[in-house]
Amino acid sequence: MKIRALALPTALVCSLALGGCGMLPSGSDTRTVRIWLMQNSVSEDFLERFTTAFEDEHPDIELEVTLQEWTGIGEKVEAALASDDAPEIIEVGNTQVAGYADKGGLRDLTLESVRDLGGEAWLPGLAEPGSINGSQYGIPWYAANRVVIYHKELFAEAGITELPETREEWLEVTGKLDTASQDGIYLSGQDWYTLAGFIWDEGGELAVERGGEWEGDLHSEAALRGMAFYKELQALGDGPKDADEDTPPQPGVFAKGRTAQIIAVPSAATFIENENPDLKGKLGFFPVPGKTAQAPGSVFIGGSDLIVPERSKERAAAVEVVSALAGEKWQIELARAMNYVPNKTTLGAELQDREGTAAMAAGAVRGRATPNSPQWVQVELDNPIKPYMTAVLRGADPESAAREASLRITAALRP
Repeated sequence: MKIRALALPTALVCSLALGGCGMLPSGSDTRTVRIWLMQNSVSEDFLERFTTAFEDEHPDIELEVTLQEWTGIGEKVEAALASDDAPEIIEVGNTQVAGYADKGGLRDLTLESVRDLGGEAWLPGLAEPGSINGSQYGIPWYAANRVVIYHKELFAEAGITELPETREEWLEVTGKLDTASQDGIYLSGQDWYTLAGFIWDEGGELAVERGGEWEGDLHSEAALRGMAFYKELQALGDGPKDADEDTPPQPGVFAKGRTAQIIAVPSAATFIENENPDLKGKLGFFPVPGKTAQAPGSVFIGGSDLIVPERSKERAAAVEVVSALAGEKWQIELARAMNYVPNKTTLGAELQDREGTAAMAAGAVRGRATPNSPQWVQVELDNPIKPYMTAVLRGADPESAAREASLRITAALRP
C-alpha cells in the first residue's frame, strides 16, 4: 500500500493510505516531488484521488504533500527559495508571484506554458500576475471572484423578473429594491476590491508603471468615473461609509433577511443559509453587470498559482506534476470539488449546473489582479484607497481626495 506523510500546520505528521496495493518503486529511480499546498485549498478526497491517479500513471514519481498556513507563509517561501532544499512545487497567492520573482529563485516556465499548458486560454487574472517581464513564473491553478448574491423573494416582491445585465439596469433594479424597510444593496464604503472592478471597467487603473516606476493612478478621469459609479450604487442601501465588507461581515447582514443584494464570493451563501435556514433555496447569483450587456463587469480575481523553485532537486518531475494539476481533467475535478473557477476561460461551461460557480466563472473571464508590482503588498498594509473612498462618500472633492491617495500609493511603491 502506498503511504504518504502529510505534514500538518501543527507539525503533527500522519500517514495517509492513498490508493491501491503494491509497493512503491525502490531505489534511485524513484523521484520524490515535494509539494507545499495551502491549508484548505483542496479537500482530502481530491488530494487522495489526484495522488493515486498521478502515481499510477508515473510509477517512478512519489508525491509528498505538506499543508501550510497562510500566516507567515511569505517568509517561509522566501527562505525556501534561497535554500538548497526547496520543495519542488509551492502554491502561492496569484498576487504574490511578483514579490517572489523579484527576489529570484523561481524557475522560468514560459516554454512549458506555451508548449504544453495552453497558456493562451488562461484567465488573465491568474496568468498576468504570474508573468514578470515577459517570463511566466506562476502557473495558474484556481480562481475565485465576487458575484452578486441576491434574495429571490425580495426581487419577486419588487416585480423584478429579469436579472440586470448592465450597470444602468442594475441601478434601476437596485433603486426599486431600496425601501424604508430593506436595503437595495448592502455595500460597505471601503470595499476597494469591488471599486477596482468598476475602475477597470472604465479603463482606469489603481496604479500604472511609467518609465520603469510605479505610481498611483486613482486621480485619472477613468478611475474617477469608477468611483462615481461606486458612490451611486452604495447610496442604494445603508452600508457604512467608513468600514469595509468585514466590519461587520456582510453575509451576516444579509442573513437578517432584509437585504436584497451583496457583492461577495458564492461561498458566502453557505454562511448565510447556516445563519438563517429560512433563506435556503431563496438565494440566487449573477455576475457583476458591465457597462454593456455584451460582457460582465470586471472583477478582482483571487486564487493561486503554482511555482517551481529553481533550486529544487526534481525540477523536471515537478513540471510533470504541475502540468497534471493545471491540465483540463484535474482542473474540472478541482473546480467541482471546491467550487473554484478553473484556470482557463474555455472550462467555465463545465460548471453550468452550479449556479453560484457558473456566475463566478462568467465574471472571471473579465477578472483582473492588483498591480503587478513586487511592492504592492506595502500599499495594502496601510491601504490609502479605503480612506479615499470614505472621504468621497462623505462629500469630499473626488479629484483632490484621489490625488492624495495616489501620492500615498506612489510612496508605498517606491521604497
